[in-house]
Amino acid sequence: MPCRHLTNGCHSNREMRETIDKILASLQDLLPQHFLTALVHRLMRSEIAWLKNGLITVISSVAGVDWGEAISTELDDYPSFNAFFTRELLPGARPLDPDPAALLSPCDGRVSAIGQLRGDALLQAKRQTYSLSRLLGNDPACTLLEDGLYCTLYLAPADYHRVHMPLDGELQRMVYVPGKLYSVAPRYVREIPNLFALNERVVSIFETALGPVAVVLVGAMLVAGIDTVWADSVTPAEMPVLSRHEYPPGEIRLARGAEMGRFNMGSTVIVVAPRNSVEWREDLAAGSAIRVGERLGKLFSREA
Repeated sequence: MPCRHLTNGCHSNREMRETIDKILASLQDLLPQHFLTALVHRLMRSEIAWLKNGLITVISSVAGVDWGEAISTELDDYPSFNAFFTRELLPGARPLDPDPAALLSPCDGRVSAIGQLRGDALLQAKRQTYSLSRLLGNDPACTLLEDGLYCTLYLAPADYHRVHMPLDGELQRMVYVPGKLYSVAPRYVREIPNLFALNERVVSIFETALGPVAVVLVGAMLVAGIDTVWADSVTPAEMPVLSRHEYPPGEIRLARGAEMGRFNMGSTVIVVAPRNSVEWREDLAAGSAIRVGERLGKLFSREA
């Protein structure tokens, strides 16, 4: 009898949490998402010393930032909170897996979902899928990536917020897709259908030894900017309309582990590769922690 009561209590608590999450998720549509994000954009870039030092001190403490990894631990070396948030790490803080056949994690964070597409469908959360073609803004690479492999990684506020190349690649095009700015915290990913295909995002298509590989940087509530190393600031966009930028062959080549972009607040990175090109690590599942340069899986090149 006590066991049954305990189980019932667990069910009740879980149901209560799920109900609260649903309510909070629905409330996001009532918020002025882009206006609030624009305010945060200005606040995070303020160079008023007492303000930016206070933000850095308080938020880093609450989030649990590891200052020991940063290239500088001096507040005066960061002209704004955003400069701290996108801080560079000490050399060697993120060693790359030495195996050239390793597909690397592009960021610090936790696995949100990992697996194989079913046609055009990626798993967002339990029992929820969304469309690859919508995610990539109907990019031509979608047909080559059907039934492919994907890994979705969530960055928390304490994480290192620069994004690096999972493998050698030549940039073919960048697609800016305007959209909503829902929070991408796990509780909302479970509750908001098609979240990653609804939010603002920057899609980069690289030609690689595997074929086309997409690296998607998803914006979110209060994520006040996404940068790439080749285009600098991409969001917030002056004109929130879908846009494509093609790059000539050989113009932009990035080596595995090289920085490709950064978030100016935390969000999500999605990597999509062709089918039969990667064997994911067996121990990775939703909730697994990972860091830049660690192995996501093993590569199988087209020439193999």
